Amino acid sequence: MSAFALRPLLIAPSILASDFSKLGEEVRAVDQAGADWIHLDVMDGHFVPNISYGPDVIKAIRPHTKKPFDTHLMIAPCDPYLDAFAKAGSEVITVHAEAGPHLHRSLQAIRALGKKAGVSLNPGTPASAIEYVIDMVDLVLVMSVNPGFGGQAFIPSAIDKIATIRAMTAGRDIDIEVDGGITPETAGKVAAAGANVLVAGSAVFKGGTRDAYVKNINAIRNAAASARGEAI
Repeated sequence: MSAFALRPLLIAPSILASDFSKLGEEVRAVDQAGADWIHLDVMDGHFVPNISYGPDVIKAIRPHTKKPFDTHLMIAPCDPYLDAFAKAGSEVITVHAEAGPHLHRSLQAIRALGKKAGVSLNPGTPASAIEYVIDMVDLVLVMSVNPGFGGQAFIPSAIDKIATIRAMTAGRDIDIEVDGGITPETAGKVAAAGANVLVAGSAVFKGGTRDAYVKNINAIRNAAASARGEAI
């Protein structure tokens, strides 16, 4: 477990599950409730079967928190929009390995914009798909649901994939993130496998108040920390 503890445990609430009618207020609430990052799910209705929001919304909520913006692009093509998401205030920009034929170029472009580059894998995509770009990334995002909708059940095969990627990234300065079905019940399993950044939407925003968000974030963090052998 000690090898996993080298990278800080981070909780990244996904605002996809928040109340969009008061987005700035929701961002402030999860910030104050203990979020480490703010996870931004960008969907285009083409790469995934849903449409969420774009760079203008991210720019609008940027003043509401100083926490890093973790922008997950579920769009294809992604390259024409990287500059806009960088300018909107994203610290991390993640693209899907499946979103286009030139993954290496996309990752190069993100780093050229001065941002951390992430690569994401759908549940049906093997870890080997990113073997040849691993030196180009700062983060690997393992999808533990099929992307496009919030509130889905966790896909157990993600655990073995996380462990494979943990071995692949050993000794490198790379975060391993997991997104989909993360609850206090699944957080420990993914943390034990090697994930250190946990994205949670429904499990964080249930309850609808800052006090509820504090309780929800703490429950996820405590389960993950316990699995990593860290004092709570």
